[in-house]
Amino acid sequence: MDFSTQAIPRIDPRRPWVLGPSGLKRIVLGDDSGSRDAAMLAHGPAHKPLRSNGPFSQRLLVVAHAERGQLDDAAREAIAAAAILAGKDGEVLALLYGMEDAAPEALAELAVDRALTVADPGYAPEQKLALLQQLLQQESPHTVLFADRGEDADLGRRLACRARLSVVTDVVEIAADGVRRRQPGAGFSLRERAQLLLLARGVAEAKLPFVGKGERLETAALPAVSEQVQDLGSAASPASELALEEADLIVSAGNGVSNVPGFLALAEALGAAVGASRVAVDDGRFTRDKQVGATGKTVQASAYIALGISGAVQHLQGIKSCRHVIAVNLDAAAPMIKRADLSIIDDCQSFISAFEQLVRRERKEKQV
Repeated sequence: MDFSTQAIPRIDPRRPWVLGPSGLKRIVLGDDSGSRDAAMLAHGPAHKPLRSNGPFSQRLLVVAHAERGQLDDAAREAIAAAAILAGKDGEVLALLYGMEDAAPEALAELAVDRALTVADPGYAPEQKLALLQQLLQQESPHTVLFADRGEDADLGRRLACRARLSVVTDVVEIAADGVRRRQPGAGFSLRERAQLLLLARGVAEAKLPFVGKGERLETAALPAVSEQVQDLGSAASPASELALEEADLIVSAGNGVSNVPGFLALAEALGAAVGASRVAVDDGRFTRDKQVGATGKTVQASAYIALGISGAVQHLQGIKSCRHVIAVNLDAAAPMIKRADLSIIDDCQSFISAFEQLVRRERKEKQV
């Protein structure tokens, strides 16, 4: 008998089983009666325990800015670091700008015990500092943490100067006897733990095995103080003039895109920056400065639309910091499809044409 041609029956371990005389579970093919393991029937998310229910003898304050109502990885890591440092006796208090609609469940998942949420007024450092100083007087946290990037880093440095707090920046590791910070150039240095810590990326794992209490304080209003610098707003530059590293929306072409003029027309209709895979660049369809990936540009757009890109490892490395990835490809098993938050199994050329027409029609209707 040629066993290589025989199909091997696959036994589903989730099938009903019966308990034999020896005490072992037996799965009988063709028999749907019996019992099922409760653990195998539980398809919901695993329940995380509460880190601590108090009472708390100390408090840590984390200050973070949200973008479009969501915190980035750096802010989440700062909150996680505070939760780890707090232990059983410490409370994690968060001041969150731009998250006035945050649900208690979302705050608990972040490991926050209490949160003061405020509408983000944009560039208003004096107002933000005034509110932050009020909170320091009311809550008396022994440590204040910021992510050392962007608006959080700017506000943290302003607070250190205004309130004359000891501060350590670029912190990469926190221990009981001090902190380790990255030195300019190369190397690290050890410092005593300060009242204010500005944390570098990777200082803590954002996914924690516990949750916080998730209590949300009343939404606070910013104090009425005069700003020394007035914010006159911002003007968006054409996407074609932006470097890929700065673009918020990128439409990227791969080997599956043959109609380059149609692709560029779609990017223009969306107001998106143009990217490309290495294959599309090597073929001469796009210039080298459009290449996305480990051997090209590393991007962190809010939305990255990959058209006809299979998803080589180098390309996936270049888009790992993008918030949302949308992939269009005929191959449902392509790595890019698996990476994407939204996948469309379709021909790129027909999709590009239909999508451009839809975008232009909606834009025209809004203008009427």
